[in-house]
Amino acid sequence: MMASLAAADIESVFRQEYGRAVAVLVRAFGDIDLAEEAVQDAFTAASERWPMSGLPPSPVGWIIATARNRAIDRLRREATREDRHAEATRLFSSDVVMPADLDVNPLPDDRLRLIFTCCHPALALNAQVALTLRLLAGLTTTEIARAFLVPEATMAQRLVRAKGKIRDARIPYKVPDARELPARIKGVLAVVYLLFNEGHTASSGDQLVRGELCEEAIRLGRLLAELLPNDPEVTGLLALVLLVESRRAARVGLRGELVRLADQDRSLWNGALIEEGQALVRKCLTWNRPGPYQIQAAINAVHSDARSAADTDWGQILRLYDQLIAIAPGPVVALNRAVAVAEVHGPHVALTLVDLLDLDRYYLFHAIRADFLRRLGRPSEAASAYDSAIGLCDNVVERLFLQARRQALD
Repeated sequence: MMASLAAADIESVFRQEYGRAVAVLVRAFGDIDLAEEAVQDAFTAASERWPMSGLPPSPVGWIIATARNRAIDRLRREATREDRHAEATRLFSSDVVMPADLDVNPLPDDRLRLIFTCCHPALALNAQVALTLRLLAGLTTTEIARAFLVPEATMAQRLVRAKGKIRDARIPYKVPDARELPARIKGVLAVVYLLFNEGHTASSGDQLVRGELCEEAIRLGRLLAELLPNDPEVTGLLALVLLVESRRAARVGLRGELVRLADQDRSLWNGALIEEGQALVRKCLTWNRPGPYQIQAAINAVHSDARSAADTDWGQILRLYDQLIAIAPGPVVALNRAVAVAEVHGPHVALTLVDLLDLDRYYLFHAIRADFLRRLGRPSEAASAYDSAIGLCDNVVERLFLQARRQALD
């Protein structure tokens, strides 16, 4: 029993603290590869020791200290190699942060520094975002590939190339000055957005929500809003994550099952977050410089205005999606727009639009098709679409929901 409990605890620490530990190690050593490998080694050591010794008083402190020592040991071993000599000399000098001095409680902007480092304009935007999700959230290559709807091998190559560019170009680990922000902010916002999405609906595992990722994305969003208070898209992103987060308590039922938006108990929605998010949406409107995050925030503000599912102003939501797809076209946006089309013009029109999309690798594409087919009275086709969605879905809670919908057809 002790071993199984310890294994669950180790996994929990990994999911919650991987990004924090990597950020601290990158701050200490300035080397992303070294930091990532050292943190992974530390978690391997934890999986061997903690089942016997139990959790230490500060699990993340133990991980960071162990990872730091592993990194220093590695640099000592490689110090004779010419390309490591200067770095080893610096680390062993009296000025360097040595083990007893390293702060295991990182500065509030440690992870923000890591995001800005990875979101350097020398890297392609997709590579920026993918690398940051790997380091900050500890997402696996498989999970990141799924988020980008690309093969795992393709994503693995992107990650290797991105880390190599950062290393070879000696990109500094810091928040850039004001002049450099515009070239990086698009990638930074995409990272925070996808980090929140992974927390809101975990791509794998037996929990629907990874609350620690939602909270971290909101924290980073607030930091960015302080850093760039007059950027409409920064404000829009913060509004978006606050409004979506306001519904978290209603998304999971008493037995841990997924509850659709239409079926949620809206009295469980967080009124303070809704009020804050809607105020930010109104602020964005005064700038009159619409962008994708602002429009998505406005869509969620419309949802939060409805006292019941029947009161939802789907016409307004569809108009907002029309605006969104005009400035940020893409198949996933078109898929989400089709949901609004189904509410306004019916599932037949929406299904025609969905069938034009190339999203066969995306489980929600099949799930939405299945729902439209069910509503159109085509159960055998709906069952086939549900089967495709179930086969592509790696989140246990979502998969159980889809299976229940599939079985209801019978």
